[in-house]
Amino acid sequence: MALLICLPGPSFAETCLAPPRPFLPSDSQAARDYVDLIRGDFEDYVQDIQSYFRCLEMERARAFKEAREVSEDYGRFLQLVGD
Repeated sequence: MALLICLPGPSFAETCLAPPRPFLPSDSQAARDYVDLIRGDFEDYVQDIQSYFRCLEMERARAFKEAREVSEDYGRFLQLVGD
């Protein structure tokens, strides 16, 4: 039962986590020594930030849909109670 509580379902908001900013050494020799690693970090960041933006857009769309549904539910509630 506890496991089911921890699992996200369709009604839960998605968690979008921003990727960490890549490290850029201030020392030009270190940058040259690790050029391939640093380049890879930056390329990974670009891919990850694009995924992050897509996640934010999907969450935004989900939240707007939910807000619209909740607003409609509230309208029905007010009709039921006569307000």
